[in-house]
Amino acid sequence: MSATQAHPAPPARPAASGRLPARETWRALYAHVRPHRAPVALGALLTLVGAVTGLAQPLAAKELVERLGDGGSIASVLLVLTALVVLGTAVEAVGAYLLNRTAESVVLAARRQLVARLLRLRMPEVERTSPGDLMARVTSDTTLLRQVTTTSVVSLATGSLTLVATVVLMARMDPVLLGVTLGVIVLIGASMGLVLPRISKAAKRAQESVGEMSSVLERAFGAFRTVKAAGAEAREARAVEEAARTAWVHGVRAARWNAVASSSVGLAVQVSFLAVLGVGGARVASGAVSVSTLVAFLLLLFYLIDPVSRLVEAAAQYQVGAAAVARIAEVSQLATEPGHDGPPRAQGPPASVAFDRVVFRYRPDAPDVHRGVSFSVPGGGMTAFVGPSGAGKSTVFALLERFHEAGGGRVLVDGRDVRDWPLHELRAAIGYVEQDAPVLAGTLRENLLFAAPHATEEEVREVLARTRLTDLVERLPDGLETVVGHRGGRLSGGERQRVAIARALLRRPRLLLLDEATSQLDAVNELALRDTVAEAARTTTVLVVAHRLSTVTLADRIVVLEAGRVRAVGTHGELVAADPLYGELAATQFLAAPQGNADASKA
Repeated sequence: MSATQAHPAPPARPAASGRLPARETWRALYAHVRPHRAPVALGALLTLVGAVTGLAQPLAAKELVERLGDGGSIASVLLVLTALVVLGTAVEAVGAYLLNRTAESVVLAARRQLVARLLRLRMPEVERTSPGDLMARVTSDTTLLRQVTTTSVVSLATGSLTLVATVVLMARMDPVLLGVTLGVIVLIGASMGLVLPRISKAAKRAQESVGEMSSVLERAFGAFRTVKAAGAEAREARAVEEAARTAWVHGVRAARWNAVASSSVGLAVQVSFLAVLGVGGARVASGAVSVSTLVAFLLLLFYLIDPVSRLVEAAAQYQVGAAAVARIAEVSQLATEPGHDGPPRAQGPPASVAFDRVVFRYRPDAPDVHRGVSFSVPGGGMTAFVGPSGAGKSTVFALLERFHEAGGGRVLVDGRDVRDWPLHELRAAIGYVEQDAPVLAGTLRENLLFAAPHATEEEVREVLARTRLTDLVERLPDGLETVVGHRGGRLSGGERQRVAIARALLRRPRLLLLDEATSQLDAVNELALRDTVAEAARTTTVLVVAHRLSTVTLADRIVVLEAGRVRAVGTHGELVAADPLYGELAATQFLAAPQGNADASKA
């Protein structure tokens, strides 16, 4: 069985569906509510108790009118009415607080789950998705869960029960007046069926526009110096403004339909009141009902505003929340890596590496980057990878780290296919310095300890000396506790590279990957780092992608890549004598691809 068959590729990123089917939406909503069902149930019970006390008020008012007509005492009835108002208000306030508190807990839990999943996404998923859109799902989309998962669900339940109870009371008082009321409400309520889908559509587009705006901002702030150097502030501001305006347009559209939905409730009740007042007045005049019954019925009619409003609001919130749930659910379908922190340090001797007829492309519609790459590296020593741009040098490291999976052939570490390694064990054995040597926002100490959080103070001092960072630490105002700024903006390019190398060395890896790790260093620091790398190569397997001749000449072996294939393997002296491409690269100090290989450099 081939390696590809034995290790199927992860599923492709699903297309945005825009909206889940109703059953799946409710299932997803319940998944968010389920851990909090006890406080939600208690909040719902308190809200229902408050609603019931409100229902009793029209009955008490009916009794009050009848006693006034009979000349009886009304003190006890007034006392009951006051108690009902105070009790109902207090109980509903407690229920509202409990539901709002639970809603915040739902949002917190959703954000935890999303962030944990997003940080475990496979690299192809991240490369196909806008970071700004992913951030919008964690921030704005989860915020929309606040109401729909608690308040709107409770409003749907309590509003329905209260509505039924109100209708039952109205029916007992006078079925004719109930018929008039329901006729008007049903007629106006039917129009809601046309309004709610429009709310959902506008809310979905508004949320997508917020994601686009976040993407534009992330692009601008991620290359802030480039934006300023290019004088592109106004253009970037216009791009952000355009995305913001699109979000505004759809947000206003959603607000307009929400206003229509809300005003429909008031209109229904007002028209019903006029109809009931007219019909009820005629029935009082004919003696069919008493004045007290008409008063109580009208109070119930006004009380009907609350449950109907709750139902309409719950339906509108559901439309907005369903769009947010769909976007959050899309993240759960993205392919992730196994979740495991892994051991902080590697253990064991230097690792061996081998590529066995490896074939790889970054996208199904893209050309192969590796076309049957094969080479082997024994444990220990330094191996350099050279070749024209686009030859597939950095891809070697991406496949070793399993940021991407080979489409064919095998990538072996210690004679074992990397896809058979537990991922956390594989990466714990590797120290990796990326091409742009990223430094994270935070202090210098936090950056150094990022890959080795349990390193001792002595180990930190040792690695600072090895990477020529001691003078830098002494110059910084707060030493290791100095905040280095967004992406290390307070450090020079060479300082960032040395920090990245120190971070990798502090991990004490069995395999050290350096992707053009000295490209921004001056001659003095490069010479010092060469000695550091040579020293590390005595106890660690070091793989280097380099464009500088001074780095390559130290290597025990050099792998020459061209157009996705291994062209030659040997020492510097052997390759200068035997391989014309390497000879040309050496003559140009590896700073540019030779003219005759322009096509290869595009691969």
